[in-house]
Amino acid sequence: MDYRLATGDTDTTIPGGTGLLLLHPSIGETDRIDTDFLKIDTDRFLVVSTRTTAREVEQKLEHYDVDESRADILDTISVERGYSRRSSDHLHYVSSPDDLDGVVMQVESFLADTAGKRRVSVDSLTEMAYYADVDETYEASAAILDLLVEHDAVGLFHLSKEVHDQGTLDRFRNLFDGVIDLTGDGDVSVELR
Repeated sequence: MDYRLATGDTDTTIPGGTGLLLLHPSIGETDRIDTDFLKIDTDRFLVVSTRTTAREVEQKLEHYDVDESRADILDTISVERGYSRRSSDHLHYVSSPDDLDGVVMQVESFLADTAGKRRVSVDSLTEMAYYADVDETYEASAAILDLLVEHDAVGLFHLSKEVHDQGTLDRFRNLFDGVIDLTGDGDVSVELR
């Protein structure tokens, strides 16, 4: 199954199983790219939020006019910030921000329990590495990418290019099928393999 990808000057299709790495500056405007990825050609999507709370994700989706009825949200950060957590059919939590096994299990459950065109956004790998470590984050990313292939879904994984050294950036870049590069000026380039 093919999925439309429309970001920056790129308007193309990508096959199911594709994982894209979004490289961005620390204060880059990633919300626009993320919501553009989620809103088109999608039956269901999951936002794995390691940087903002579920409430903030809901506000972002509303602001960018994304159909929230198609959304599942995995909030990994509320427990760290001491916020109350109320699970629902479409709102999920893990025990702590460094529970990457829990994150992978939630992604697997979402993909197993939904049908049609599914997208997963992981915002962000940088935060996952902060709470766990780079190696664990890399392994979790690889596991999620395998799930995307298995379930014919696609994913977008955020990584800050100012926080990590070049070796780490290259390591993650090589894991993915393509890279969306956001500059500090807001320019977007897409490189697909």
